[in-house]
Amino acid sequence: MGIKNSCILFAVVLLFLACDKKRVFDEYKTVGSGWNKDSIVSFDLPALDSTKQYNLFVNLRANDDYKFNNIFLIVAMEQKNGFTKVDTLEYQMANPDGTLLGNGFTDLKESKLFYKEKVRFNGQFKVYIKQALRENGKVPGVSNLDGITDVGFRIETIE
Repeated sequence: MGIKNSCILFAVVLLFLACDKKRVFDEYKTVGSGWNKDSIVSFDLPALDSTKQYNLFVNLRANDDYKFNNIFLIVAMEQKNGFTKVDTLEYQMANPDGTLLGNGFTDLKESKLFYKEKVRFNGQFKVYIKQALRENGKVPGVSNLDGITDVGFRIETIE
């Protein structure tokens, strides 16, 4: 019985991996139970084919401790020569009734947030992601963004 269950589990894992043919890079880093405003999550991207175009995504995992409707992110893409492109982004994270958007069956939801489309890479890049959420009427940022547990970056090929 144990071997049969192991074979079934292995087949299911292979099925999920085979369905994700667009994935070129997909990595998460944990930020604990909350994302500190001074914590910068970084990703070293692999060298990619400069003749192909790619779509880029920021991935977030959030739980019911996340109490905001949206999130602001600062995303920087740095080339090896030091040239850096910085974007400030806003994404909706919850419905008006407070229920989190994203995929998941438990209180943990995974959001795949579109960042850039049809990007060509020339050389190696590093990506930096920082949260920049502020409460209404307050100048300082939210010091610890409870409910965000993991931050990820994903690259997909365009077919």
